[in-house]
Amino acid sequence: MKRTGKLPGRRYQEGAVAIIVGLCIVVLVGFLGLVADLGRLFITKTELSNAADACALAAAAELKGDAESLNRAENAGITVGQRNNVNFQDDAVSVLVNSDVTFSDTLTGTYFTKNAVAAASIPNMKYAKCTLPQTGIMPWFMQVMGAGAQTVTAHAVAALSPSQTNCAIPVGLCQQTPPASCPDGTAPDSYGFCIGKWYGSRFTAGGGFTGSFNLIDYSPPAGGASELSALLTGSGQCNLNISNSVGQTGMQQSIAQAWNTRFGLYQGSESVSTAPPDFTGFAYTATSWVSQFNAYNGTSGATPNFLASRVANAVYQGDTAAGITLIGNPRSATTAQLDSNGADRRLALMPIVNCGSWAGSQTVPIQKFACVLLLQPMPGPGSDTFVEYRGQADVPGNPCATLGLPGAGGGVGPKVPALAR
Repeated sequence: MKRTGKLPGRRYQEGAVAIIVGLCIVVLVGFLGLVADLGRLFITKTELSNAADACALAAAAELKGDAESLNRAENAGITVGQRNNVNFQDDAVSVLVNSDVTFSDTLTGTYFTKNAVAAASIPNMKYAKCTLPQTGIMPWFMQVMGAGAQTVTAHAVAALSPSQTNCAIPVGLCQQTPPASCPDGTAPDSYGFCIGKWYGSRFTAGGGFTGSFNLIDYSPPAGGASELSALLTGSGQCNLNISNSVGQTGMQQSIAQAWNTRFGLYQGSESVSTAPPDFTGFAYTATSWVSQFNAYNGTSGATPNFLASRVANAVYQGDTAAGITLIGNPRSATTAQLDSNGADRRLALMPIVNCGSWAGSQTVPIQKFACVLLLQPMPGPGSDTFVEYRGQADVPGNPCATLGLPGAGGGVGPKVPALAR
């Protein structure tokens, strides 16, 4: 028999697939929106965390205990934090003055804005916290489901901690008998030193007839003069976790030549490319700096201090003007070479040792590391050379570069900013 009609109920099923597909699309778009919008918030949070880390580290680097430290810390945190971008690097981070950068004396304590910290409590502020919110993040897809603007916030806390590595030169500084007072009326530190005062870095003040010239081999007896010369022309001894006794007998011209490269003075095949100089080679002696105190940033007649000489890229002024005679007639770097090749070479770490112990041993233990300014080139073996004491390396406020890695440095090296939370 021929079938002439439709199957029973078929008309009731037409369009059902379209409805199901439509419902599925809504669900799929919802899931897509959830993934895309949450992913965007996660990326923004990560970018914001990077900004908060940078802000906290920059702020902590300025917590040096002086009256202006919190002002500097806030400014540094804001400046560095705002160099970061968020929202796929499209939007600049905003760090607000007197709200987003706060300080505390303990990691888990209450954090205060700089204006809320009493003057007497400023030296106690050890931790810097950056709280960076990013508001007004409009969802891409979830708006159709009623979601509005979103906010993400990142926090970071940093503090100064002893460095794991930093670099020291291989010349010792003799522990002093404390004077009654320093030239500026302050008290000497626990090792008998006065900040700004000049001390003989070697060699007549140390070993005397023992054969030690206050040279420091950090891993005796290997290496000898060639190792020490390489430390002076290079970065220095960059692992300060030193528990063994140190020392080096004898003295050679190569060590004096290596020392002088930091002043932009070269002999033989040495050059600014193989042994970087400081930004200035200007020498400070009793002739050029009559006061013999605080050549770093002080005054002595019309002679520019070290900081001013650095800005001007002042070259070594010559033996007559400096009042010393350098052996070998070294070549002097030019102002342009000091400007383009200069580095932080005359502010250095120097181990403090008890030089009286040389009489009984060719090696001595390191007491502490000092931050010193190398004042003048070394004329040659057997001559004294002066440095200016700028403070113990692990005490905040000294000008030595804190380029070490944070870690267990044993408390002897400079303090560097490290994330605490």
